[in-house]
Parts: sequence; C-alpha cells; structure tokens
Amino acid sequence: MTYCVGMIVDKGLVLMSDTRTNSGVDNISVFRKMFHWQVPGERMIAVMTAGNLATTQAVVSKLEERTKEPDERETTLLNGPTMFSVVSEIGKLLRTTIEERQQANGDRGKGRFTASIIVAGQIAGMEPRLFMIYPEGNFIEASWDTPFFQIGETKYGRPIILRGYDRDMSFEDAVKLLMVSFDSTLKANLSVGLPLDLLVVEKDKFGPTHEHRVTAEDAYFNSISSGWGDALKAAFHSLPGYSFTPQD
Repeated sequence: MTYCVGMIVDKGLVLMSDTRTNSGVDNISVFRKMFHWQVPGERMIAVMTAGNLATTQAVVSKLEERTKEPDERETTLLNGPTMFSVVSEIGKLLRTTIEERQQANGDRGKGRFTASIIVAGQIAGMEPRLFMIYPEGNFIEASWDTPFFQIGETKYGRPIILRGYDRDMSFEDAVKLLMVSFDSTLKANLSVGLPLDLLVVEKDKFGPTHEHRVTAEDAYFNSISSGWGDALKAAFHSLPGYSFTPQD
C-alpha cells in the first residue's frame, strides 16, 4: 500500500510520501514514490505515485527518458507551456501504460495495473498548482476549498489534515501537520511504512527548498509521534466524563 499527500499553502507546496510496497506480509520492500524535475529559474515539477508498482515505475521511467534528450524530442515535462499541459501529458501516459499492461495480460490484467499520481509544480509567471490524476488519465486540480490531495491509504491521516490545515501556515507547521498525519497512518496500517520522503517547494524558487528522508531513527519524527500520542491522551482525559446516573 501507499500513502502520499500533496498540500498547497500560501508560501508554496509541501509533499510527503512513504516508501513501503508489499506483496503479502512476507514480501515487503522499499521503493521511492516521489520524483521531481526542474529547469533552474523556470520550472519545478514533482510527482508522487500510488498503485501497481510496475505501472508507476514504467510511467516514471518514460518521463525520465523524455527528459534526457530535450533538444531532440518533444518534452512536455520540461517544455510544456502550462502545468495543465504537463499534467494532461502525464495523464495520457498513465492511461496508455495501464491499457498496454492490461491488454498484454488479457482478463488476468483487469484491475491489476491501476495507479494514481499527484503532480505538483510551478512554471515561471504562473502560480504553483497541484493536481491528482486518476487511472483513466483524467484529473482534478486543488483549490483553496480543497487544498490537499491524498492517494493510497488516505482515511487514517485525513482527519488530522482537515482539522489542522491553514493556508497561511508556515512551511514548518505544514511539515509538522503532515508528520502527524503520517504517524497516525503508520500506527493504523502496517502496509504504510518508513522511511518517508519530504519535499518543500517555495513559491517562485523553482527548486527544492527542503528535501529530507525520514527514517526510523529520525529524532524529530519520533518526538512528534510520542508527543502526539501523549497529547491525545491528555485531550481525552480533559473531556467531560460520562455518567450512568441520569443528569437533570
């Protein structure tokens, strides 16, 4: 399974993904699910993937291949005039890759090769934008009404973000919020696991402002995990007690 979150705030973009993949409890591996490309001073684009690993790796490999010889081929990722055109091309690539794998495997392939992708980035002269691409290749864009997207195992970490998000929050607070969201997910679902990849992209900088891999030895993440658990217990005990005696 997977858990990835992309969030847009006034200052820019904050992305986090886990790295666990599993085919049963006895076959657990670590694979990166976050990737990014940049043209200094002109654009920064990042993707996070969830779903069938072979499918997502194929899509990322094709994107990588298209960036290696930009002078000799049409490279929407690096040359597309808008984020919309970039996301449209990635959506087509995802749909085509899924269709090819399903056709090659016949009936056995139906439903096995699905995947979804979060795309975040900014092109010079435009605002940072955040999208979620579905397996069919269509996509939706984040707004201030819906300022974050999740893919993978979403249900455990979503309430944390809904309660804690504020569009004018600092990058540091946004990272803290995602740390809590991921900790809650890790505690509830063994198919999501460390290490975590973190990427912060400041508006109009067109490059990573902060990159970090969170491992099991990460002191800050461990303090967040234990502190959040203690805070929840304290909040619970501070609530009014329930009584079996009828109240007037």
